[in-house]
Amino acid sequence: MRAEVWVGPERRRRWTVEEKHRIVREAFAPEARVADVARRCDVSRSQIYQWRSELAGGRPGTEIVGFVPVEMAGDDTMAAAFEPAAPSGAVDPVIEIGLAGGRTLKVPSSLPVAELRRLIRAVEEA
Repeated sequence: MRAEVWVGPERRRRWTVEEKHRIVREAFAPEARVADVARRCDVSRSQIYQWRSELAGGRPGTEIVGFVPVEMAGDDTMAAAFEPAAPSGAVDPVIEIGLAGGRTLKVPSSLPVAELRRLIRAVEEA
């Protein structure tokens, strides 16, 4: 546990956005407990939840940016992705997208991007 001595009129600690990101990621990692992380970082649990809300888009410039794991198919499938589109009447390849919470969305590869975004939002909000 770290000890801090505060001198002068300032009584608040200042956390950088990077520190907030690190603490929030640590607190909401799989198998982590917010209370344990809060105790270890010497902040309250409610502060961590408030930071998570802020970083999720409450304030401009503080959004959490992350990446979703992607599994790539074998080389033959990748080569097929760069081939010209199949003639009409041929079967449209299906793309499988893994979403939060273990949900999966299967869509035809020819689906317009705007429609795909609408479907992803609908599934995530359900």
